[in-house]
Amino acid sequence: MGMDALLCMVSVWLAFCLRLEQWHVVQGRQWWAVAAAPALALPLFARLGLYRTIFRYAGASALLLAAQACLLFGAVYAALFTVTGMSGVPRSVGILAPVIILLGISFSRLLVRQWLGARRGGEPRRDALLPQVVVYGAGQAGRQLAAALMHGQDIVMRGFVDDDPALQGSTLDGVRIHSRAWLAQQAEDRTVTDVLLAMPSVARVRQAQILDELLELRLHVRTLPGVDELARGRVRVHDLPEVQIEDLLGRDPVPPVDDLLHRHVRRQVVLVTGAGGSIGSELCRQIARQAPAALLLVEWSEFALYAIHRELETLAPDVRVVPLLASVCDEERLRRIMDAWRPDTVYHAAAYKHVPLVEHNPMEGVRNNAIGTRTAARVARDSGVRRFVLVSTDKAVRPTNIMGASKRLAELALQALAQQGGGTCFSMVRFGNVLGSSGSVVPLFKQQIAAGGPITLTHEAITRYFMTIPEAAQLVIQAGAMAQGGDVFVLDMGEPVRIIDLARRLVELSGRRVRDARTPDGDIELQITGLRPGEKLYEELLIEDNARPTAHPRVMKAHEPCPPAAEVDAHFRRIEALLESHDVAALKRAFAALMPGYRPHAEVVDWVHLQRQQGASFPGLDRGRATAAQPSCLATGPVRPSRA
Repeated sequence: MGMDALLCMVSVWLAFCLRLEQWHVVQGRQWWAVAAAPALALPLFARLGLYRTIFRYAGASALLLAAQACLLFGAVYAALFTVTGMSGVPRSVGILAPVIILLGISFSRLLVRQWLGARRGGEPRRDALLPQVVVYGAGQAGRQLAAALMHGQDIVMRGFVDDDPALQGSTLDGVRIHSRAWLAQQAEDRTVTDVLLAMPSVARVRQAQILDELLELRLHVRTLPGVDELARGRVRVHDLPEVQIEDLLGRDPVPPVDDLLHRHVRRQVVLVTGAGGSIGSELCRQIARQAPAALLLVEWSEFALYAIHRELETLAPDVRVVPLLASVCDEERLRRIMDAWRPDTVYHAAAYKHVPLVEHNPMEGVRNNAIGTRTAARVARDSGVRRFVLVSTDKAVRPTNIMGASKRLAELALQALAQQGGGTCFSMVRFGNVLGSSGSVVPLFKQQIAAGGPITLTHEAITRYFMTIPEAAQLVIQAGAMAQGGDVFVLDMGEPVRIIDLARRLVELSGRRVRDARTPDGDIELQITGLRPGEKLYEELLIEDNARPTAHPRVMKAHEPCPPAAEVDAHFRRIEALLESHDVAALKRAFAALMPGYRPHAEVVDWVHLQRQQGASFPGLDRGRATAAQPSCLATGPVRPSRA
């Protein structure tokens, strides 16, 4: 207020000097004009809240408020000294003085803001040691991000980068907008270390293209934080999330069809087995949002059941959520639950899914995945459940491991029950690797990068399909709504992705380089450890190429081949007997007889490795696709030329 009072008096004196065109000494009645300026201005400024503004964060709104206050003051001051007039005071002073006061008030606040901004933190910044940041995207999101970051003390803002030629060369909030060519030069000179992507509305395909272009620059790439992060008032560089791996897959998430999501869920009793797992818990979240009459959570793990139950109580307090400890292999317990609650729909997500673990524990894997599924399905049929949906996997297609074979056996159990008819509609849903699920390769890679490497890969040619957890859960629910009995549903997941390419991208987007023959001074090494027992080089989604469209444009369905129900029942009786006798070798032979594509991994030659030793090349496999000349079952094992 003291500064403003001084500015008001100096402004009136300058108005006299401008009017009289000379340095003027105020005298006589002219002092009334000088004294009236602060006497009128300060009460008006205080009333309008000009002194409640925090200078450090003063921006356009603060300047607009100052302009409004000066305009009101100018109207009163001009009424006194221009309209009414006073002898000895030129009438033009009544107009000139408010204009000069507006300029002085605005400039003083900008000056103080700059001064406080330079002094914040108490210690001088060591800019050379801080991240040198560029914001990619000069739109609204980029401007907000830059404005928030400028209030921090842990970055140096180097500029914006935007693909729009009309914006390049301009400035935004005093920061220059550059082209990608400029960014490439700065990255080469190491004057820029980090890129913050601020393009939340850009399609996922375009984001993937931009990320591909940034990979060559070896910069640390991060994404725009959420609005809640910006709302804190202070966003640090370390608060910005890393680029998510789904941003690198080059496709947009598959949107759900709302009608299919709630058609057989809303106001109905729904039961989910394996409710505490990665897919099961997301299934429960999606179902709870559709307002079922009751949601039954069946889970073997006490802690997992406790965690999802508490989460759902907060997420959907109006939905009746019932936690039930039970194993899918316990037929009596399942029968009691279904007879008591009479669920309309059962989503069966309970399974052991980790290939190496199930390979080392084959009996428990088959008992839980195959026998447990058949038990749950038969109990559901006997209890009058209208829809039973099995969560399956692409590893069930021509399986090379116990986990995949057990899931294919579970599918056969449902197909056999569908052949027998009845009031229950059985269906299956297959999908590939689920990003973020327990045991997913992406979190493992991130941990290994954070530890300085190496990143461990089982084979350089491995390819996988990927989808997000919400996509997987929505696919299961929508498939149940479209099923007619015995259907297998799959999601159009785009092109398969090479795991080694994902590892390289994660390394490069963390601002580091892969250490290999071309870059021996790189930071992170990629270490090939060899295929694990039962692991395939590539995955498939359908046994036969007979997929048909559905009501969802990105969901397909097919009817897979299945032996007669009586034959499937005979195979199950034999497998149950083998489980009782713990005869693993006989169990694998039984799988081979039932599933022509299955062979125990100990008897399979590493065909690709052998053929490459003999000079063969596999362009189709190198592109992430299998060729017709390659066997559908590729697994590890001793190299035996005679057997090959």
